[in-house]
Amino acid sequence: MGTTELILYKNIEHDEILKGMERLMNQEEVKEGRKALYFDMIHKILDLSAKHGFEGNLWHTYLTFLLVNQETVFSVANELSGKVKGSINEIAFRDYGIFREFFHWDIKKLDKEFHTDCCRMIVNYRRALSDSKVFQQKVRERICQLSIKLASAKNSKRFMSIMVKFYKDFGVGKLGLHKGFRVEEREGKVELLPITSIAPVRLEDLVGYEIAKKKLIENTEAFIEGRRANNCLLFGDAGTGKSSSMKGILNAYYDKGLRMIELYKHQLTYIHEVIEKVKHRNYKFILFMDDLSFEDFETEYKYLKALIEGGLEKKPDNILIYATSNRRHFIREKFSDKEDRREDLHTSDTVQEKLSLASRFGITIYFGAPDKKEFEQIVKVLGKRSGLDIQEKQLLFEANKWELTHGGRSGRSAQQFIDYLLGKQKGRRDFG
Repeated sequence: MGTTELILYKNIEHDEILKGMERLMNQEEVKEGRKALYFDMIHKILDLSAKHGFEGNLWHTYLTFLLVNQETVFSVANELSGKVKGSINEIAFRDYGIFREFFHWDIKKLDKEFHTDCCRMIVNYRRALSDSKVFQQKVRERICQLSIKLASAKNSKRFMSIMVKFYKDFGVGKLGLHKGFRVEEREGKVELLPITSIAPVRLEDLVGYEIAKKKLIENTEAFIEGRRANNCLLFGDAGTGKSSSMKGILNAYYDKGLRMIELYKHQLTYIHEVIEKVKHRNYKFILFMDDLSFEDFETEYKYLKALIEGGLEKKPDNILIYATSNRRHFIREKFSDKEDRREDLHTSDTVQEKLSLASRFGITIYFGAPDKKEFEQIVKVLGKRSGLDIQEKQLLFEANKWELTHGGRSGRSAQQFIDYLLGKQKGRRDFG
């Protein structure tokens, strides 16, 4: 059996390596082209593995990557409810039997034919770099560990049960493997593209704002646990940790099924298409809009209003909307809204139209600029964490000088100040 007999995994992304290796193993390629195909497949396996940060038996990690990345009727069903019933199990069992054969190919025999040791190297590979351009470290490690389990499966039944457990525990495809996504239109279609370099911010790393963080955590945990939760607005001064709090929330609850989709205001027209892609998946999705605000002439906010409350279609239970803004009401308010009666006789309606979006967020959390004492506490904590070699009195004196010329007191300016000192620490010891 081979790739032509697969059913659920018939149209696999990145399957050109599998099909090329199948031609080599089955002696299907003409003699003159076999050696070129061999080196081409070795190159593609190494290239894919380097991008994803794989190591160990790269042939096995490649096959495992195909299985965890492919959304099929069976894999998505297992993601939702674990082991499923029905005839789909027989079809899946057959496909997994074929994949188990792929795992047990002795690809090292190709080395003998072409008088090389390339296959020997790729079945015992150590990566050069510790990072990955595609996967977070934890995801990469899961795939490598899964490949070892699948290779040691004694039979197809065991092979299938390993995959069922993985789909249930971690999901399938890009929504299962990645934390965050951005929205992009490609050839007239709205796509969710993984964000692979999310900053490893932890909520405990954010100094201060304990009450604000507590409200955010409580609401998010209620959402993840299937209890009633509210859409959430984080507003306040620039640089106070609103966006960092969102990254911290995602990093803290990713393992519990939380995913985040970042939308810009010009993409709000795509919002229903985005929801259609995720509403039936076994994850909790936060639609995240950072630094959201609207000018008078911008009307995209009406799409958001309709989604939150007012449209015919009910917002799915696995979706919440979190937004950050420097403006409490998102939309710039002018005195002319109340004074210019020549354009609108019902001026109160104009004002209410602009305020109604913010009122549809059930929870609003304020992040205000710290006072001097709070700012100095942030600086002291960040300085201690960074291991700065400077007396506290001098540290605070320099910090207060810094904030006067660098945007005022905020968590952001405090971190920038610490980074400045760390940069200078390698050179002169004079921080004046």
